[in-house]
Amino acid sequence: MYRFLLTPRWLALHVVVLLVIPAFVFLGQWQFGRYEERSANSDVVTRNLEAEPVPLTELVAPGGAVDNGNRYRTVTVQGTYDPAHALLVRRRTQNSQLGFYVLTPLVTGQGQAVLVNRGWVKAGATADALPEVPAAPSGQVTVTGRLRPSETEASSGIRDRGGLPPGQVLLINAEAIGKGLPYELVGGYVSLTEQRPAISPAPEPVPPPDVGAGGGLNFAYGIQWWLFIGVAVGGWLLMIRREVKDRSAEQAGEPGDTQPDDEGEQDRHKTAAPSVEA
Repeated sequence: MYRFLLTPRWLALHVVVLLVIPAFVFLGQWQFGRYEERSANSDVVTRNLEAEPVPLTELVAPGGAVDNGNRYRTVTVQGTYDPAHALLVRRRTQNSQLGFYVLTPLVTGQGQAVLVNRGWVKAGATADALPEVPAAPSGQVTVTGRLRPSETEASSGIRDRGGLPPGQVLLINAEAIGKGLPYELVGGYVSLTEQRPAISPAPEPVPPPDVGAGGGLNFAYGIQWWLFIGVAVGGWLLMIRREVKDRSAEQAGEPGDTQPDDEGEQDRHKTAAPSVEA
């Protein structure tokens, strides 16, 4: 009854099912891994956003890199802006509009400084037109903002390239930018949220990150992939069961050899014989 399972068509189906099951297991595990990674990242960012501000020097020193665990931690730093080395960061979208980040070094003294993202400005009327950038305040200021690690192509998804207009960059990378500066930079930057004394007009502040639901969608996708395993196995067994049922029905419906009874045979002879009158 089950010999059909060894036919080429069914053997091919078995192979497909045996390949699909581990593939779905892998995809489910990958989604669960993404869930754990994004949930952990969401927890770190949420905790740092809610933490009380601390001086920048408590978290990172000039020349030192920003620890991943301190991303978006609120810090305070005092210094004087250096507008002569200000930069515009290209291709930054905010409010569904393309524009620039305004990046200005804040010199903290003793040959040290930190890059401050003062905010976002709308792009000019044409691709070659410079945007209107509010001037940085002069004199001593106190900046409060979210600490960020330097951007790289891997972390930002932005491909860096040369040939840009003077004073413009694609990535906020303190190591690369610091090569042309007369002081040592902190290995990251501060995204400004508050400044004292405040000025107007000023670039539009960069909004906080959207923490969202962490990896909730990835968890749902992982469950979905594992449910597909049950669907694949269930469908495979259902097809086998249906094939067995169809073959059983075919065998039960085959005509068998039948012998005519004596009475029926006699009736046929009577009907076929001609009548003879004496």
